[in-house]
Amino acid sequence: MRGRYPAGVEYLDKLDAAAEDKARLKAIFDTLYGQVRLLEACEQLGIRETRFHQLRERALRGALDAIRPRPAGRPRVRETPADERIRELEQALAEKELELQAALVRAEVALIVPGRVEPSVEKKGRRPSVRLGKQKPR
Repeated sequence: MRGRYPAGVEYLDKLDAAAEDKARLKAIFDTLYGQVRLLEACEQLGIRETRFHQLRERALRGALDAIRPRPAGRPRVRETPADERIRELEQALAEKELELQAALVRAEVALIVPGRVEPSVEKKGRRPSVRLGKQKPR
């Protein structure tokens, strides 16, 4: 046979985890492979059989969950209520800016087209406001 020999349980030593967690997982694998009896593994870990069964069940379920196929790509980012509110406010602001631009254009057109509106100046230094309606005949 060609290639490397499988690393086996020794591969756990390379992983970044607490020594106690590695020992528990090694004991679980050793019992699964039949290298150590259940009572011996419990004695090594200092736990009872019931707790060992719980740990083994949890480890195997976690392993199965970790290797389950998932959709490719990044998971969707869920919007928080604050993000949703910000998006709504930005949309409302964009609409108001559009309305403002339309009002400014209407005011400029009203000033340019004679006979349609009567400009009135409210205060000195301010832009003249436009009053819509009929202009007085000259």
